[in-house]
Amino acid sequence: MGKSSRKVAIVVSRWNELVTSALRDGAIDELKSAGIKAKVVEVPGTWEVPIVAQKLLQSHDGVVALGCIMQGATNHAGLLAGDVSSALMKLMMESGKPITWGIITPETAEQAFERAGLKMGNKGREAAGALLSVMDALDES
Repeated sequence: MGKSSRKVAIVVSRWNELVTSALRDGAIDELKSAGIKAKVVEVPGTWEVPIVAQKLLQSHDGVVALGCIMQGATNHAGLLAGDVSSALMKLMMESGKPITWGIITPETAEQAFERAGLKMGNKGREAAGALLSVMDALDES
């Protein structure tokens, strides 16, 4: 399959939107530089990412999952991240299509801003690049 003909989707959480919008923009830019126009679907929070990714995998070749789960005083963030990670891995293995992890789990707002590219680097861009690399590897397999 030609790289520019790949159908890619981005699922992004609106929770912590200042951070997730930067992750989304980084992912879009990375895919655009490869000649791919991605479908972007926003969901309320990270919890909803897997169900939408599942639907998108029916008509897309891969999905970039984006979100920001801030650590708090309880273990809620760890439980959420673990459950979402497990659900996305299960979807990926069952569908045979790649889903890349651009869901950050910072302990502080400063870490969130750094990982969203507001200081340096962008985990959304990195997740999109990883998706393209995995798609290449699958094409070569």
